[in-house]
Amino acid sequence: MAHSHHDHDHHNHHGHSHAADGSCCSAKAVPQAEMIVRDPVCGMTVDPAAGKPTAEYKGRIFHFCCNGCRTKFEAAPDDYLTARDPVCGMNVDRASARHFHRHDGAKYYFCSEGCLTKFQAEPDKYLGDRPAPAPMPKGTQYTCPMHPEVIRDKPGDCPICGMALEPMGVPTGEEGPNPELVDFTRRLWVSALLALPLFVIAMAPMVGLPFRDWLGERTAAWVEFALATPVVLWAALPFFKRGWSSVLNRSPNMWTLISIGVGAAYLYSVAATLFPDLFPHEVRGHGETVPVYFEAAAVIVALVFVGQVLELRAREKTGSAIRALLDLAPKTARLIGADGSERDVPLADVKAGERLRIRPGESVPVDGTVVEGRSTIDESMITGEPMPVEKTEGDSLIGGTLNKNGTLIMRAEKVGSETTLSQIVELVAKAQRSRAPIQGLADRVSFYFVPAVVLVAIAAFIAWLLFGPEPSLIFAIVSAVSVLIIACPCALGLATPMSIMTATGRGAQAGVLIKEAAALERLAAVDTLIVDKTGTLTEGKPTLTDIVALDGFGEDEVLSLAAAIEQGSEHPLADAIVDGARERKLAVASATGFEAVNGKGVSGTVGKRNVVLGNAPFFVELGIDAAPLTGRADALRADGRSAVLVAIDGKPAGIVAVSDPIKPTAAEALKKLQDAGMVIVMATGDNERTAEAIARRLGIKRVRAGLLPDDKAKLVEELKGRGAVVAMAGDGINDAPALSTADVGIAMGTGADVALESAGITLLKGDLTGIVRARHLAEGTLSNIKQNLFFAFLYNALGVPVAAGVLYPLTGTLLSPMLAAAAMSLSSVSVIANALRLRTLKL
Repeated sequence: MAHSHHDHDHHNHHGHSHAADGSCCSAKAVPQAEMIVRDPVCGMTVDPAAGKPTAEYKGRIFHFCCNGCRTKFEAAPDDYLTARDPVCGMNVDRASARHFHRHDGAKYYFCSEGCLTKFQAEPDKYLGDRPAPAPMPKGTQYTCPMHPEVIRDKPGDCPICGMALEPMGVPTGEEGPNPELVDFTRRLWVSALLALPLFVIAMAPMVGLPFRDWLGERTAAWVEFALATPVVLWAALPFFKRGWSSVLNRSPNMWTLISIGVGAAYLYSVAATLFPDLFPHEVRGHGETVPVYFEAAAVIVALVFVGQVLELRAREKTGSAIRALLDLAPKTARLIGADGSERDVPLADVKAGERLRIRPGESVPVDGTVVEGRSTIDESMITGEPMPVEKTEGDSLIGGTLNKNGTLIMRAEKVGSETTLSQIVELVAKAQRSRAPIQGLADRVSFYFVPAVVLVAIAAFIAWLLFGPEPSLIFAIVSAVSVLIIACPCALGLATPMSIMTATGRGAQAGVLIKEAAALERLAAVDTLIVDKTGTLTEGKPTLTDIVALDGFGEDEVLSLAAAIEQGSEHPLADAIVDGARERKLAVASATGFEAVNGKGVSGTVGKRNVVLGNAPFFVELGIDAAPLTGRADALRADGRSAVLVAIDGKPAGIVAVSDPIKPTAAEALKKLQDAGMVIVMATGDNERTAEAIARRLGIKRVRAGLLPDDKAKLVEELKGRGAVVAMAGDGINDAPALSTADVGIAMGTGADVALESAGITLLKGDLTGIVRARHLAEGTLSNIKQNLFFAFLYNALGVPVAAGVLYPLTGTLLSPMLAAAAMSLSSVSVIANALRLRTLKL
């Protein structure tokens, strides 16, 4: 999903003027306090006071989000000065554009909020002359989203189902829009605009509207013919291609049924319109005219296109999860040459063995080892754990992680596709390709239903030809075609989309966002739930939980002195201790003589008191007796807390403990899921002792700790290999591969964009009770779809033999086409009414 960076751009202003050169001057009318400063290369808003890179060009200062953007600008500054507003055609200054939007990976700038709003509503309308997408890299292979076993060296159609093949590998964001989505969207608009008046004309008599009487039956038939022909002969062509492929490959599916039904309805109706005198009296309706089924053909095509476009859009959005991952790596690295000189180089030019400098606030460019310096690194994207990790000489670094406050020099070891981040990207891309969208019950039933209908039509044709009255050939054709028409999947086309649309709306009311329909169907069958710990079971933010004071010291005294020392510390727990003291409104004094010993602790002087914080070995080294504190510290650690020992003036004084608190609703939600027969597995990058402590408090029996992102994905594969239907709930970048690999990915709405994009279901409140609600919704929806399919197929099952003429020997008449049309409408109405019951489903 393309993200827009115009977060602060909601100040509407009118009456913008344009300079003689065509550039937009609206920014000049905006007070200086409201000016936007934007990176002219990537479009990100930049705070000029944040110390980000700058460059001067033509007497003007430009601000950039990173050195990579500055390098691009300096290479060709004129390319980044202005952009054309795609709506009104005006030139917009890129560095101060107040209105900016990303769409399909491309950047667009607007002269006013009005132009932005118009573009967001109908982007395709303004992108008619878009440049062609960049060609795919050499060697790209293509696969079918429905049949991953099909792999080809060039684009084309799937030999099994006829769907367009999609490129394998990692999307770069430069591919442009999916050509099949663009094509199908155009066909949807044409078929919908033509099918609507066609449906009104055809169904007018059913609801007492006099349209057909005004037009006359013959004229109405010709109007219907004119409206239906473009829909069937142009819009529906891809469906006929897929239907033909399914016949050639002997894999009858939904496309076979749609092709036969639409084709039969259209051809029969054309014959009835052009040659009505060929048809016997028995099949004529009101006013001796032969009934036509143009509306059935056109409405089915329009309905199927709705489902196809929704599915293609959902699939296209999965690529933005990968692009979000790729954006975590910086675009450039600071290379240190053999002579000690430094320069920024593109990330792709970094080679193994080279030395790189990482400054405070920068991302680690590639995987490697620290050779000089000391800092803390935020590795939450890999481990999911919120506490930064201290790094000194000899420690390993992972590309994409964030350097917090020190400067490091590293040796590059894994570059390009070998980095951990690239491996995660490939895992997500592979999982998204292999997870074929569920065709659902309709296809499974169609596998048997299609051949059965065709056989009945052939049998009816032969029976009427051999035993029917004259003209027997016409009777045979009419009965065979009637069988194919009445089997046409009109209610079938509505059965699943109606339930899904209603369920999606009901889910949104309850804070459960359904990104893809298939996830709902699979969730009803899930028997194993893997939950991430940090941010899913816990809040994801360490807080102060315990203060222990030995005799002779007060709790407030221990905490305020500890906080005074930790103010100068880079230790991961320091912020939680300082925040804890401030929450209790304690005075936090300044410390002098601050000293940190890596991996052991910190010390300093507050007023006239010497204070030491650290672990037991650090106390022993300084000659402080740690024994009075170790027992209580071990008990706190066994309960999942991080315990820091405190000594004041050389004496053991107490303990401050920090932990990541469990979400208040987690225990109740997990109990409900376990009561429903679901197996719960905790998967975390945290250490085993903390994980076990959290699991005990939540009643979770299966725990897997110390997992990296690919380990979580392997755990999902392992469980699926044993026959389990697996859902994965997580919130972090490190959960993305597992969310994509699982049968159902469930993301916490409070988590990372990558997690949200990788998952089929998002819980807006980041609350596990949402999984319980989503499960109820899935079960209710699946049940509703089954009921709808039952109604749809019951109508077909009853109508087919009647259309074949089984009642003719008894009544002397063929099926009245008006009755067939009424029955078809009734089946559709019953399906819609049943689907709407989901709006009142209790979650």
